[in-house]
This record gives sequence, structure tokens and C-alpha cells, in this order.
Amino acid sequence: MTNAGKVATLTRGQAARLGRALGGRPARPRPGGQAARMPFVLLVVALLAGGLISLLLLNSALNEGSFQLSKLRKETTTLTDEEQALQRDVDAYSAPDALQRRAHELGLVPGGSPVFIGQDGKIAGSPAVAEAPPTPTPTAPATPPASAPAASGAAAQPAPSAAPSAAGGSPQPSPTPGR
Repeated sequence: MTNAGKVATLTRGQAARLGRALGGRPARPRPGGQAARMPFVLLVVALLAGGLISLLLLNSALNEGSFQLSKLRKETTTLTDEEQALQRDVDAYSAPDALQRRAHELGLVPGGSPVFIGQDGKIAGSPAVAEAPPTPTPTAPATPPASAPAASGAAAQPAPSAAPSAAGGSPQPSPTPGR
């Protein structure tokens, strides 16, 4: 059998014996075996320390971001509440009865029929000065019929009624003393 095409694998011990048999130098153990491992161990320790420090920094950055997010959520909630309150105020001020009451307080009166000016300069409609509607006269409260029995003394006295306003028919608040 020929060994020409086969590659022989030898163990360390077999290679050492073969080397001694062929006349090579005997293998000596390295005196720096411990020293050869030291750079590798230091490299592994340095990598582990670097990894731990980077994880610590990453965790701190995430915690800081979490605190900022919490603060911003609280601020968003506060601003949303404020926006809703302002929207309620705008809705209250833009209600038709509130606009009418404010216009009446400022002395404004309802306008008459509109007048339009065309592009050619012609006037459509008849212009007229807006006049204040007559102030309503208070009506005397109706007296209850004599045949209807009064349930209590307070029921026999008529309740103060608010007269409807001239423009919209909504009652005007009665003046309160001290204001």
C-alpha cells in the first residue's frame, strides 16, 4: 500500500517523537506560556468592561428620555385641558344670544334690509337708517281668579317675570343690587 496520496495527521506527541527520531532539536516547553495568555485575558477583560460601561450609559440615556417623555405627557395633558377650556369660552361668547346681548350693551341695533352695490355701480335695494326697536313696556301681572284657592302665602304673590328683549325674545336678567 502506498501513502503517496494520503495526508497523515499526527498528534503533538507523535510529531515530537518523529522530530527527535529524524535528528531535530528536542521540543522544549516555553518558559513564557503564562505570559502569552496575559494579553488575551486583558483584551477580554477590557472588552467586557467597555461593554458594561456602554450599557450603563445607554441605560442612563434611556431613563433620561423616559423622564422627559413623562414630563412632556403631563404638559400635553395640561395644555389640552387649557385648550378645551378656551374652546368652551369661545363657544359661549359666539353663541347667538351672547352676541345679541353684547351688541345691545354696546348700543347696536338690528339692521334693516340689505343694500347691494353691483359691479357697474348700480344700487340694488333702498338704503335706510337703522332704528332702535321700541323698548318693551312692562305688562301688569295677571291676578289669579278668586275661585282658585291659594296653596300657600308665597304662591299668592306673583313671581317677578323677566320681560322679553326687543330683538330676540330672550328674557333680560333682572338687575341685582350691589353690582
